[in-house]
Amino acid sequence: MERSAPLITPVLLVGCFILIISFGVRATFGVFQIPIADEFGWARAEFSLAIAVQNLAWGIGQPIFGALADRIGDRKAIVLGAILYAIGLVGTAFVTSPFAMQSLEVLVGFGIAGTGFGVILAVVGRAASDENRSMAMAITAAAGSVGQIVGPPAAEWLLGVMPWQTVFVVFATIVIGSLFSLPFMRAPVAPKSELEESLGPVVRRAFRDPSYLLVFMGFFACGYQIAFVTAHFPALVTEMCGPIEAGSFLHSMGITTTSALGAISISLIGLANIAGTLAAGWAGKKYQKKNILAGIYFGRTIIAAAFFLTPITPGTVLLFSVSMGALWLATVPLTSGLVAHLFGLRHMATLYGFVFFSHQLGSFIGVWLGGRMYDLTGDYTLVWWIGVGVGLFSAIVHLPIRERRPDLPQAA
Repeated sequence: MERSAPLITPVLLVGCFILIISFGVRATFGVFQIPIADEFGWARAEFSLAIAVQNLAWGIGQPIFGALADRIGDRKAIVLGAILYAIGLVGTAFVTSPFAMQSLEVLVGFGIAGTGFGVILAVVGRAASDENRSMAMAITAAAGSVGQIVGPPAAEWLLGVMPWQTVFVVFATIVIGSLFSLPFMRAPVAPKSELEESLGPVVRRAFRDPSYLLVFMGFFACGYQIAFVTAHFPALVTEMCGPIEAGSFLHSMGITTTSALGAISISLIGLANIAGTLAAGWAGKKYQKKNILAGIYFGRTIIAAAFFLTPITPGTVLLFSVSMGALWLATVPLTSGLVAHLFGLRHMATLYGFVFFSHQLGSFIGVWLGGRMYDLTGDYTLVWWIGVGVGLFSAIVHLPIRERRPDLPQAA
């Protein structure tokens, strides 16, 4: 009797480890917003623009690193990404002006692209069997949430014992250290039929396909919502949440300030997302991915609207974090799996990279607009409701997607 291929492989473990480091560091930037602004007296929009630039550079860099991985190899692309990431972090430690930080975030964004989902998911996808691919991608995406759980509280703790500049240097060292795991990442090449098809025709075919364009447009909302919450939610909680009462559960757990609650909320989103992403991977194997994606975006719309229609208290912050977290990165294995299903594995890193650019364009707008509207209005209300609207738009555009490969007949 033939043994089934294992789900857990060295490639999967290394991919998860690198994503934990990469996304753990990335998730901490919202924690730095108030300390940096307080030291230099920057307007909220200045820091927001830096993080927005980081997200846009990440989006621009994703198809570039996808193409590099296809051409020079996955591991070389990851090494280059980690080096750029570390240089950007160290440089950020020495900034004294908003323009300097905004410029350096280009390097950080490209570094995240080289060590993030686009390259890692493509490697894991090739290494997994057909029966395990959906779940393997879900586990990999969930690893990003593990980093999100660890990163913000670690940054909050480090900021209590050392200057924020030193924290960035520590994070740069950790990013470089993650490269020592790369010798264990050896993925097989794509099937011969896919190797024979060059990148140019595949890209042209993708952008002529309405379903690919709908996936491209739909991922915009994911980027807007995730980046806005990651960058601004800790500050929103600090400034808009009601006080943590003495004797309450949170107070007994040592969470006595809304600043600490803001950092914990990002971690809680990541914790809930582990279960949500794994559930999405399981569901993507049994049901049409486009319908699950539409449901996820509709669920986000309801949760975000309900949060702002009720008083913001420590209890509603926790409820929002768990609810939104369950849907947080659940879109990633489904979207990447949909791209692989439509166009194969050979150029998945590049094609997913283009789709991810839409995600990061949404991230840029969400982060920058959050800071800009805060400076103009003094709160996040308008930009929050814009996020609710784009989430509903994304839920709708996923419904007409034809979930089939363009070169295959429609399934009965």
